[in-house]
Amino acid sequence: MAELKATFAAGCFWGPEARFREIRGVRDAIVGYTGGHQDHPTYHEVCTGDTGHTEAVLVSFDSDVVSYRELLSHFWAMHDPTTANRQGPDIGTQYRSAIFVHNDDQREAALASRDEEQAQRHDQRRIVTEVCDAGTFWVAEEYHQRFMEKHRQHFGLRRMFGH
Repeated sequence: MAELKATFAAGCFWGPEARFREIRGVRDAIVGYTGGHQDHPTYHEVCTGDTGHTEAVLVSFDSDVVSYRELLSHFWAMHDPTTANRQGPDIGTQYRSAIFVHNDDQREAALASRDEEQAQRHDQRRIVTEVCDAGTFWVAEEYHQRFMEKHRQHFGLRRMFGH
């Protein structure tokens, strides 16, 4: 098994975490904050938009089962990469679309994937997704981890996660 890491920001981190967990080959997905300038940020601090962080998901995956390119395909499908600092009702820099790359191979794949996604868009809206170096990933508070799984009754999720 070749376990690798990938970090994605696609708006509020609850939905992307749940969706990444459903992908065969994903070993773990944890939510947290990255891309900012403050050490040990809290949810309330990140929500102000003053820390520079975005809500993100750190994905551990078995590259023998699922490729980074496949994860990128899922990332594009799970949010609108053409809206700057917004996903649905969530507005602010903490909800920006970003791919935080862990090495040069990921950077190359992310940039190529973004270009391919842009070329395939029928509406020609410009993709605003940032591709940046992965920095420190601060794990979010425990109550945010597996949030949708813990609260599936609130989201009408009866059969999500295969349970």
